[in-house]
Amino acid sequence: MSLPAQGPGGRGTTMWRTGFVVAMTAGLLVQASLLRAAKPEVFKTSQGDLEITPLKHASLMLAWKGMVIQVDPVGDSTDYGSLPKARLVLITHAHSDHLDPAAAARVTAAGTEVILTEKGRDKLAGTVMKNGETRTVDGIRIEAVPAYNLVHMRSPNMPFHPRGEGNGYVLTFGDVRVYVAGDTENIPEMKDLKDIDVAFLPMNLPYTMTPEMAADAARSFRPKVVYPYHYRGTDPQKLADLLKGEKGIEVRIREFY
Repeated sequence: MSLPAQGPGGRGTTMWRTGFVVAMTAGLLVQASLLRAAKPEVFKTSQGDLEITPLKHASLMLAWKGMVIQVDPVGDSTDYGSLPKARLVLITHAHSDHLDPAAAARVTAAGTEVILTEKGRDKLAGTVMKNGETRTVDGIRIEAVPAYNLVHMRSPNMPFHPRGEGNGYVLTFGDVRVYVAGDTENIPEMKDLKDIDVAFLPMNLPYTMTPEMAADAARSFRPKVVYPYHYRGTDPQKLADLLKGEKGIEVRIREFY
């Protein structure tokens, strides 16, 4: 099903896309050294290959149809200034390991669309998406979904990630759907996720999920491929062990430097 783009239109859009194709081609040639040997994961979609590159902690880079999407760009260990500029930047929430204005500045250019949360806009200019809202940018459908804690608390009745303050994102690239969970636990709303091909699930304590919670999350919506991410201090192999033999769910472990 074709969805209307809500990005820039007309001649400017054509020039923008052309620039992205040239920039991305040049950028991908040096990607291995820039990303300290991180390699993109390639998924076939009905509209061309989707490349997803693990960067650091909770940061991802996606490339599709000549466009680059950066998710939670943070820090100096990735040379963002040498990578192709992003058509789209997604920020899951306002914590500093997800929102870094300096890193965001290095990946943006005139015409880059930045999508973030209400609290995120206090630190960075962009378009706010709330849980349940949907947008389409140059053919990429973006769904903002809940991300919050039910169990892990900063103090009594004060979760590390309160309901409504953070987003996960479901991105649709042709016929492939990617879920980037953000900082969340295995919340009930995950059961509403449909037809997820690739899922990135956070797994570090005390802020997000235990391996058991992440396994429960995967079983609730059954993605085809699961990547543990945001797993500092937690062994990602534990998730693979818990889901071993789970038909239709593949766990892939990659290093987030």
